[in-house]
Amino acid sequence: MTAETTSGKRLRGPDAPLRAWFESQGWTAAPFQREVWKRYMAGESGLLQTPTGSGKTLAAFGGPLLEACANKPKPTPATRTRKRPPPRPPGSLKVLWITPLRALAVDTARALRAPIEALGLDWVVAMRTGDASARDRRLARSGQADVLVTTPESLSLLLSYADTAPQLSQLQCVIVDEWHELLGNKRGVLLQLALARLRRLNPALRIWGVSATLGNLDEACDALLPHLPDAPLVAGVAPKRFTLDTLLPGEDERFPWGGHLGLAQLPRVLERLMAERTSLLFANTRSQAELWHRALSAVWPEAPETLALHHGSLDPKLRAAAEDGLRDGSIRCAVATSSLDLGVDFPAVDQVLQIGSPKGVSRLLQRAGRARHRPGEAGHVVCVPTHALELVEYAAARVAVGEGTIESRPPPVLSLDVLAQHCVTLALGGGFDADALFDEVRDTHAFRALDATAWRAVLDFIVQGGTALAHYPDFRRVVRDEDGIYRVDDRRIALRHRLSIGTIASDGAVRVKMMRGGGLGSVEESFIGRLRPRDRFQFAGRTLELVRLEDMTAYVRLAKSGSGTVPKWSGGRMALSGTLAHVVERLFEAPRDVPELRAIGRLLDLQQRLSALPAPGRLLVEWIHVRGGGHLFLYPFAGRLVHEGLAALWSLRWGRVHRNSFTFAANDYGLVLSPAQDVPLEVADVEALLTPDALLEDLRESLNLAELARRQFRDIARVAGLLPPSLPGRAPRSMRQLQASSGLLFDVLRRHDPDHMLLALAEREVFAAQLEVVRLRETLEDCSARTLSLHALKTFTPMSFPLWAESLRGQLSTEDWKTRVQRAAAQLEKRNRG
Repeated sequence: MTAETTSGKRLRGPDAPLRAWFESQGWTAAPFQREVWKRYMAGESGLLQTPTGSGKTLAAFGGPLLEACANKPKPTPATRTRKRPPPRPPGSLKVLWITPLRALAVDTARALRAPIEALGLDWVVAMRTGDASARDRRLARSGQADVLVTTPESLSLLLSYADTAPQLSQLQCVIVDEWHELLGNKRGVLLQLALARLRRLNPALRIWGVSATLGNLDEACDALLPHLPDAPLVAGVAPKRFTLDTLLPGEDERFPWGGHLGLAQLPRVLERLMAERTSLLFANTRSQAELWHRALSAVWPEAPETLALHHGSLDPKLRAAAEDGLRDGSIRCAVATSSLDLGVDFPAVDQVLQIGSPKGVSRLLQRAGRARHRPGEAGHVVCVPTHALELVEYAAARVAVGEGTIESRPPPVLSLDVLAQHCVTLALGGGFDADALFDEVRDTHAFRALDATAWRAVLDFIVQGGTALAHYPDFRRVVRDEDGIYRVDDRRIALRHRLSIGTIASDGAVRVKMMRGGGLGSVEESFIGRLRPRDRFQFAGRTLELVRLEDMTAYVRLAKSGSGTVPKWSGGRMALSGTLAHVVERLFEAPRDVPELRAIGRLLDLQQRLSALPAPGRLLVEWIHVRGGGHLFLYPFAGRLVHEGLAALWSLRWGRVHRNSFTFAANDYGLVLSPAQDVPLEVADVEALLTPDALLEDLRESLNLAELARRQFRDIARVAGLLPPSLPGRAPRSMRQLQASSGLLFDVLRRHDPDHMLLALAEREVFAAQLEVVRLRETLEDCSARTLSLHALKTFTPMSFPLWAESLRGQLSTEDWKTRVQRAAAQLEKRNRG
């Protein structure tokens, strides 16, 4: 195959048409792009690992394009004179592009159309997501699109229709974008099952994944392509050059030890924003994003519309407007959360700022890559610390990137709630044979270990809900016909199932809608339920006044004056990754040869003078007596989730030695235990806490495991189909109603069917996800092997103070907590000045 460039140069080879178009754009095809194209044309599947902004979209899509060019029929006199393309027959779908976010679909579709048009192909690109147009939905259902951009949930929805199987059997390629974002959660499990079905419909199907750097790339490849143990892992370009700049406090400036949002840095941040044309300001939570947007709005020197807000709870139209403004450069700054972490292309963005610690190496790299999103450009991020110890985390992130250290994302296994949902989807989409589907499901990484007993439990569950629920018609969703095929024959069940496909757990969202105007997004029911009419709150970059709450919709109007509270979303706090935590611990005693460590030098010296600095191989323990009693502080540096489990475990074990009751708190560096009655503390007492022996037994005794499992069960029950959504036209169910329904089901199953598969799954997920029991055991083993450094003190240290402040949250209101923490910090800093 040959192609001619605009300069008249003739290119040869199978990839000549695409290389010619590249040269017409002033580009040169990268070696990794040409390798992926070559492997695709040879019929191979694989995983491409390359950083954002390096040309991954064209690398993955180039193979199907070149194949189409090679098979394109030569024009005839009839086709030359035809004004309109002939109508497309059903079954023309060639490429399925899977994206993890609906927000990426529009941008991806735009990126795919450019080379299609340039190469003269008559392919139609459509989207099938929750935000897709009626035209795109029609094209997707009828199979008249050549390229379909969709999400894992929408792919499962397509599989629920019997007439889509013939269309999908003609599919040539599936491209899974941002595979690293799906790998470690149940959305990835749902996609693994859908891909197994597509492989059965077309065994010659080629599957390519695109991923950013991971600590477990081989496992990521195995999860995507479990049927191809020797599938190629193609390495893209080297990670972008990365620079990190920190807004350091002044030499004599008081910088908080903990408990702040960083708004004291507002003047410095504004100065940086005004120095560049377009910026992205990342916050870790939606609440923090709302607060920073409000603070910037008060001092913003330019037109208000040049400052935008973007997070996952905003209405899609508001998010799309912010994305368009970033794309065309009309927005100077967008305050965003992880909703803009992924690969939407914003070449006009000149800089990225990160408020607070990113908590993970991969997250920081992803966000840094949003600036100068162009091949060959260096990634850069300006970090804005909210308290002193975050300076160490920034320095640690720079070290980790330099060493190539990055987090792994282990994929879930045996998520039986997802499997049950998938089975109902296939029963609805034409039916399935149990034995054949068992083999198909076991051909996935997620269910490789599925045994016949668990499979029978899944089938029993979708047919009758299990033993205890067998007498209730609502739980009989699937029937086995005379031919032994499992099908759904109830239209009401079919509708409810299609409405509930997916694994993203609902957080009890209440829509926020202007009395005169459109929707603004959603907030959590628990927040809006505490407000009364005329109360004000801050949302979507506006100060709003609640008019009324009706049918899970909050009707609001703009407040004429004043300020309001900012919503808080559950699950918003990010835990420090274990990967980054280990580097942080290492840096406490490292040479102070970077700006962040020099800036925090006085605080580190104070910690060393009062107690000791953390270090690998040493377990720092502080036993501090202050007014009100004693507090035991331990610093394993294992992350907040692990520390919360350790705190509960150690409360039980210490109570066995000295009968007592304890309160505890945890952060990313360590934990604090506070006994109600003052007790002596010996080194032997601490050593007794550290044994990994009888871990599971002690956890069961130390935690209210039933209550933790009850909370986990609600999400599991929804995914599995026990909590169907309200039908269209009816008022949506409130979170209180969902909790009551799931709680009743949980109690019924525990009493009458204690071996039910969903109860066992809920307990297993509590141990694996909430308590991270594997990491907890590893942490205990690590602590036991360390040298114990126990210090008895009469004052809080820079390490212990943030933990003490955290322990006050449950005892005082937010206002009282801030006041007391700030006063205590000032007293400590004054006492230890010098």
